[in-house]
Amino acid sequence: MRCDPAARSFWEVALLYPGVRALASHRRAAFFWRHNMKFFARFLSERAKRRTGIEIHPAAKIAAGVFIDHGAGVVIGETAEVEEGVVIYQGVTLGGTGKETGKRHPTVKRGAVISCGAKVLGGFTVGEGARVGAGAVVLHEVPPFATAVGVPARIIARQEKSEL
Repeated sequence: MRCDPAARSFWEVALLYPGVRALASHRRAAFFWRHNMKFFARFLSERAKRRTGIEIHPAAKIAAGVFIDHGAGVVIGETAEVEEGVVIYQGVTLGGTGKETGKRHPTVKRGAVISCGAKVLGGFTVGEGARVGAGAVVLHEVPPFATAVGVPARIIARQEKSEL
């Protein structure tokens, strides 16, 4: 409710917001993934994708306090890590380029905002408090408290610290 001024009640958010439902489903799927029940974890993940339009791989590490707003089309890959306080808008991909092995999806640090339609591709870090503009294609690390925009993304602003 802190991140969405349109939210009117706890129950509205808990029952009707697809981002909240997708993250709850992800937590269940991640439990089964960690306990080596990978098929069932993927089954739960696919079911959540059909219901919410948000695809989160069960192995992705998502901290508490992540907010997915208007989540249609969000994709979070297997080795992605998303820390607390991150805001992700619709159409965002936290993916890989298809060329790597091992850690191939991004790490998004605390308090970052990934705007509508942004594609963050690769096994690098989006720094604490960073902002990624709408439609940006990020292929390289974004420093803390920086703003990245464009295709391919470039840094257009940096702050010393933020008011997180």
